[in-house]
Amino acid sequence: MNSFPQNLEQEIIRLKKEQNAIILAHFYQEPEIQDIADFIGDSLDLSRKAAATDADTIIFCGVKFMAEVAKILSPKKRVLIPDLKAGCSLEDSCQPIPFAEFKKKHPKAIVVTYINCSAEIKALSDIIVTSSNAKKIIELIPTDQEIIFAPDQHLGRYLEKITGRKMILWNGSCVVHEQFSEKELVKLIANHPQAKVIAHPECPESLLSHAHHIGSTSSLLKFAQENQGEEFIVLTEPHIIHQMTQKNPTGKFYDCPFVDKAGCTLCNTCPYMQLNTLEKLYLILRDGNKAQFGGELQMEEALRIKAEAPLRKMLEMS
Repeated sequence: MNSFPQNLEQEIIRLKKEQNAIILAHFYQEPEIQDIADFIGDSLDLSRKAAATDADTIIFCGVKFMAEVAKILSPKKRVLIPDLKAGCSLEDSCQPIPFAEFKKKHPKAIVVTYINCSAEIKALSDIIVTSSNAKKIIELIPTDQEIIFAPDQHLGRYLEKITGRKMILWNGSCVVHEQFSEKELVKLIANHPQAKVIAHPECPESLLSHAHHIGSTSSLLKFAQENQGEEFIVLTEPHIIHQMTQKNPTGKFYDCPFVDKAGCTLCNTCPYMQLNTLEKLYLILRDGNKAQFGGELQMEEALRIKAEAPLRKMLEMS
């Protein structure tokens, strides 16, 4: 039975300083975790910031593949995850053995892989991309070069559209972005006709067709900040709205729900991101590898080196 101190935030800050640790929080984390983090951002930006610090320990409040990127770029630092079950539906949709077989069927293709994948998939890739730099990197690849794009089919189709490049797409997707209801979106647009629809490119094309602005989490946040006092319908994980309201306090933000098979309208939060809580953050700081839910991310050095190469290639190209 775990007991928690009365002032959980103060105790987390004390333990963090004691262990020379930094707390990283993705935009999709609960607001209370975002508020206590040293850095808030997307996965790559957070990992680069962590690598630049003199911290001995990184506590990554996000999902596992994000913590892996931090470990790949900071091999000498200890990387802790508040809940080791915090996975990713997009990562799950692309497993190493079937992907290796898929790759064999297209031996002349260069493998461009979205960062939202496992270290094993990164190790099978030539270049990693993010939703921010994917367009630029794809446009740098010779037009006669075949490209495999994985794992997100929706991001892949969006990139095909904006670059004019036909790619070989892996059939993966993110459960959060795929489940937005177009019917509910149309209702929101009708009820808030002045609102700008802002969408992450992991959304299906049918949803992106309604968007005024499409971009990465950082791009969506910047767009909200640049349009002070406006209304927005947000097509990505709704916890990013916490940051949007801080950047644009007079703005109004509406998250789009999804409708399940029973016809129930539900909030479209990421079930994996929600596994991290302030209590689990405290426990991983207090108990380390003995924590009830979390633990230290372990990675074989051979795998880390293979996964690092396409990440470094991305950094060179972008």
